[in-house]
Amino acid sequence: MGPTRTQFIQYAPAALAVAAAAAGPWSALAAGAAGAGAWAISVSAPALRSLIACGITTTGCGIAAHQVLASGMNPLFALGLAVPAGAAALAHHRNTAAQLPALPVTVTSAGSGQSSQAQIITAYWKEFISGPTQTEDRKLIQAGAELTQFGLDVGDDHVAFTGVITLPQGQQVRVKAADIASVYGIPTSQVEMGDPKHYAPNALPVRVHIKKAAEAPQIAAGAPTTPEELWAAHVATPEGAMPGTTLALTRYNGPLDWEGIATRDRRAIGTVNIQDLAGNLDLETIQIALAPADKPSQMGVRVMKEHALMHGTMLSAVVDELAMDARGYVRLGTYIDAQAALVPLAQPSSGARHLYLVGGSRSGKSGILEQILLSAHKSRIAVILSSPQAGTIAGAPLAAYCGDGLDEAMGALRLAYAMMLDREARYRSPAFPFTDPLIQFIIDEAHMLLSVSSPYHAEAKAIVEQLTRRSLKRGIGVVLATQTPLAEDLGNSTVIRSQLLIGGGAVFLRCARGQGSLVGANAVEGAEGIDLSMIPSTWPGQYAKVAARDMTGLATAAVATPEDGTFGLGYLLTPGSQAVQFRSLHLDVAPVSLASDTTPVAVEDCEAWHHREAITQTPVVDKRGKNMIGSLADLLTAAQQGPPATEQQRAATSPAGLAGPVVADGPEPIKPRILELLRDGNMPMTVETIARKLGTPVKHIKPRLSELKKRDEVTNENGLWRAA
Repeated sequence: MGPTRTQFIQYAPAALAVAAAAAGPWSALAAGAAGAGAWAISVSAPALRSLIACGITTTGCGIAAHQVLASGMNPLFALGLAVPAGAAALAHHRNTAAQLPALPVTVTSAGSGQSSQAQIITAYWKEFISGPTQTEDRKLIQAGAELTQFGLDVGDDHVAFTGVITLPQGQQVRVKAADIASVYGIPTSQVEMGDPKHYAPNALPVRVHIKKAAEAPQIAAGAPTTPEELWAAHVATPEGAMPGTTLALTRYNGPLDWEGIATRDRRAIGTVNIQDLAGNLDLETIQIALAPADKPSQMGVRVMKEHALMHGTMLSAVVDELAMDARGYVRLGTYIDAQAALVPLAQPSSGARHLYLVGGSRSGKSGILEQILLSAHKSRIAVILSSPQAGTIAGAPLAAYCGDGLDEAMGALRLAYAMMLDREARYRSPAFPFTDPLIQFIIDEAHMLLSVSSPYHAEAKAIVEQLTRRSLKRGIGVVLATQTPLAEDLGNSTVIRSQLLIGGGAVFLRCARGQGSLVGANAVEGAEGIDLSMIPSTWPGQYAKVAARDMTGLATAAVATPEDGTFGLGYLLTPGSQAVQFRSLHLDVAPVSLASDTTPVAVEDCEAWHHREAITQTPVVDKRGKNMIGSLADLLTAAQQGPPATEQQRAATSPAGLAGPVVADGPEPIKPRILELLRDGNMPMTVETIARKLGTPVKHIKPRLSELKKRDEVTNENGLWRAA
């Protein structure tokens, strides 16, 4: 087999250079023959110019060598003239190597011997681009544009082929990158074609990436890449979330899964805004967790690809940890570091403990109250429950007394206050323990009683302030739950919140946007920089999961899982520490079902408990809300006399009222009386309160309120009705 065209172009001048020293002038004829041959086989213009230059150089050297030998000079001079001839040949070799496309390791023709993949690629080329034939239904991109010098490059993560689009002399390549991309179903960016200015019009090299390897990210020179470098570049700067700190990694499993300790030299780190920190690290807030260290100059940092609490801890799996231990603690959930999250319900040799619970709608607040009810029951702690929203606590049967509804919830507050006065009368010394059981007084939706819009605002505020101040030594703890940490939800009382935080712990769950700030006027020591409205309602990726839901029918046996939402995710603050991210236990079973005996733990047999029905109906403050009944004897006396008749109640017993309630069709409709009551009182009221003040059954009030609401004459917010 003779030499190929490429081999001839590359090595013929070298042979000419070697022969020039001996052949003399005849080398000019050889150079001319080589140039003619190159022209005949359609060499590109740059390669032809390089070949002619090489031939002229070697010819000149050959003539000079012949003259030297003919004149009888030293033959060494003639041999030296071969050096420039060799240099010209080497230059031509480099020129042609740069111009001609490099052949792959495996080069096969379009005939036999191709792999199946190569045969498919070339078949597609002939079918849609070059032909050989063109039918009526199929128009070729450019007939005759054959793919020559075909080569296939196959790797684990890439497949590409190369070749030269070749047409007969006098024709020009019109095949575009978009044409090739459309044939092989790939992006146009994966087709690389040579610049036509550098090649012959009828021959154009091409490289097509059928499958392209993923490109490594381009990192600018000097850009930070490691967590320590990112920390130094964005977090530790004067404008960063933790200026002047350095990060030391304690665990690293990737850029989105690491832990470390941030340290500030000889200075306290202070308050850290977690939103600013997430912005510095280009992460979502939920992907970052902070944990205070023993030293004020250090802070633990954790970055998570998947949140550590996403899968939750099942209530049934830790049922043995729900009862109070020897230190007075019960398990409420799990911390971000997988440790058990504990809260105190009592303190040995001291008394009970308070708990402040904040959480908006669908945040998991009711689930935590269910846990506390079960823990109190297992710990033999009696419970007095105040629930202004009727029917919201499933574990209410475990309570010794339950005030369900706004008026009844206010009665539960009065009973708890009476129990404290009773114990103070019987136990003059604050010595503990005593024989009476601990009492947990739980107030759900406390803002419905304490806010200034509540009809019981003054009395409820006075009672709760006294309970949070004085009840712990008497074995009565207060668990107060409200929807926001704002002072308005606590009746604008700084005493209540400060006493709750001093006397126990606090749980902060998700709140509505604009209502979750714990800084500024609502500052809570140990929870600075936390915005509860930034806790997301769903985990990352949950929206895609919802979008892929099965709509073929309703799954009646579906059970909620911890991954369905961030219920119970928040921060736990215990006395003397910083708030730490945690998640309450997931109620995989109803808490009441875990109680071996659902009989409530009884309150001790005492005067206040004997007269509980009368006490719950007796206000303990005057009309101004200033003077409270301060002793059990005075409270029992007031209870025996009965509650003072209000103006509306007296009107109900007047001659006009003796006729009894009149329905809407009678001579005196109920709706005007309802509107007059709501407008004169200028305070929101429950249906029960309206019915009692008007001396009318509730069943007659509810439909009238609905009619008034449709006419936009009254409004209803959380069960409280007011004039529009």
